[in-house]
Amino acid sequence: QVQLMESGGDLVEAGGSLRLSCVASTSVFAILHMGWYRQSPGKQRELVASITSGGTSTYADSVKSRFTISRDNAKKTVYLQMNILEPEDTAVYYCNKYPSWSNWGQGTQVTVSS
Repeated sequence: QVQLMESGGDLVEAGGSLRLSCVASTSVFAILHMGWYRQSPGKQRELVASITSGGTSTYADSVKSRFTISRDNAKKTVYLQMNILEPEDTAVYYCNKYPSWSNWGQGTQVTVSS
């Protein structure tokens, strides 16, 4: 079973930046379409960004132009650079492949204060 370990979450003020990282314990990471998801209290988990094995990225409208997804296949790691953070970005952030596996990591908490 693949293990996913997210890190980098923190408490930041609105307008600030954070960089999230996620390491995936799979030998086939390089060929996977990976994604960052988030879940706020009372809301369903949503996909915020994804990146193909070839490096093509897509974003939810709510984060477009503020977030950047990237990957390092040698390190089996996917990153999410988050800039101009807003209180609405407060959530637990998870990585997974896209479409997702059924198992998830523990996620990393991002809290944006106004």
